[in-house]
Amino acid sequence: MRAVAYVRVSTGEQNPAMQRAAVTRYAQGRDWQLGRVYEDHGLSGASARRPALTRLLEDAHRRQFDAVVVWKFDRFARSVDDLLASLKTFQALGIDFVSVTEGIDTTTVPGRLLFIFLAAVAEFERALIRERVRAGVRAKIARQGGRWGRPRVLTVRLLERVKRMRVANKSVRAIALELGLPRTSVRRALGQLAPRRSA
Repeated sequence: MRAVAYVRVSTGEQNPAMQRAAVTRYAQGRDWQLGRVYEDHGLSGASARRPALTRLLEDAHRRQFDAVVVWKFDRFARSVDDLLASLKTFQALGIDFVSVTEGIDTTTVPGRLLFIFLAAVAEFERALIRERVRAGVRAKIARQGGRWGRPRVLTVRLLERVKRMRVANKSVRAIALELGLPRTSVRRALGQLAPRRSA
């Protein structure tokens, strides 16, 4: 098995030697041939620009190795979604992935099962987020009396409501708040309602 490793340290003061030693021991324990160790120094996990990781992914597409070994998956990926996207890419390329400290090892049945479980959890979280967004939209529509967003056209019915509220001595601001309109729209409506002077 041709393996490579990826290590990352967040600051220039940190030393990647511990990560290198851990991934080397793992590869030796599996009798894998450990080739290149890709290293990013002084870069946070949130950084989208990680040159060594970019090179690793490019080499993966060139099929230059069979497995990627990392010390811990947060050294490799920015999030679970990011990890899953990379694992799907590796899976499509026939490349295995191992996280030494977390037991993620797609060369084994339990490791592949864990990958499937992580994918299911991530999809469940995305579904929850979508449902919360939909619930928020429904609640806002209900609060606005069946409308979503600001009315774009001042209908005859809306003009009549503006007129009645103005006759009741409500301010432009109060009318705008109650109807969910910008104040400029209320002023325009009041201008349309103003009696025209004969020429």
